Amino acid sequence: MSAKRDITVLVQRTLRTVRNFLLSPKSREFLLFLFFLVVASFFWMLQKLNDTYEMELKMPLRVENVPQNVVMTLPPPEQVRVQVKDRGTVLINYVLGRSFYPITLNFSDMDNDEGYVRMEASSYQKLIASQLMNTTQIVAVKPYAFDVVYTRGDAKKVPVVFQGQIDTEKQYYVSDMHIRPDSILVYAPHEILDTLAAVYTENIVYAHLADTVRRQEKLLPVTGAKFVPNEVELEVCTDMYTEKRLEIPIQAVNFPPDKTLKTFPSKVTLTFQVGLARFKSVTEDDFLIAVTYDELLKCGSEKYRVKLKSMPDDVSYVRIEPSEVDFIIEQLDTYVAP
Repeated sequence: MSAKRDITVLVQRTLRTVRNFLLSPKSREFLLFLFFLVVASFFWMLQKLNDTYEMELKMPLRVENVPQNVVMTLPPPEQVRVQVKDRGTVLINYVLGRSFYPITLNFSDMDNDEGYVRMEASSYQKLIASQLMNTTQIVAVKPYAFDVVYTRGDAKKVPVVFQGQIDTEKQYYVSDMHIRPDSILVYAPHEILDTLAAVYTENIVYAHLADTVRRQEKLLPVTGAKFVPNEVELEVCTDMYTEKRLEIPIQAVNFPPDKTLKTFPSKVTLTFQVGLARFKSVTEDDFLIAVTYDELLKCGSEKYRVKLKSMPDDVSYVRIEPSEVDFIIEQLDTYVAP
């Protein structure tokens, strides 16, 4: 309560001091001076903005109607820089209020038998001027000229391979992964296609996943090759681990027909982790615990360490209880040799 009262008193004193200052003759003089200062600054700014200045604008550049089999080994720049001159009021409008459409070049105007064309700024300067005010003067376009090199390649369908690292939250695992499409068309010269067995995603890192993720991912570019499409949808499915127990019988394998095996106990308990989606479908038939006659002869003991011969791929952290069993190899008295 004391701290709250001190704060209240401090606020009241501050408000009283401000009020006394605003009502005093000196404050009126100060506010009047501040008003004229703002007005003078405004008119000075207007005057300066009427002067002529130069600035650099950036405009995107695009090439349209490119055939799918055309591969640009030396593509045009993604943007051009335009040096312009005009009044400050016009230039500030470019900075604050205007966005530029791409300068669009038609591939058919560039196409020739050589697969090489040199584009000069004069060929598309009218497209630049159409987006500027009539009073704006173009001083320079950078680059003044650029080269475009392209080739017509054959097509080959190649698989897409995931490249990266995926980490999940505790008790989760990656249950499935899908890449759509799983293969793409690659346009490139013969010497590139002959060595291309697959295309890879860019290095992808997913961390702390606990749910299904679907994302568009880019493909790792290959110089001189064109991908159609140039990105794929990656779907990573996760599932939660749960624990399950099953009793599995010990089976005798490759025993002579006049002998039989008895183990104590006859079954062991398997404890393992499996995803929730597979919990019900994993059964005793998916596991095999077997012992051969030769193994027992070489055992040199009346105890056998139980070994799991096969299990499903999506099962992990398997524990066997008991890990060892007693066994007896019995002679069948009723056996009649053929």
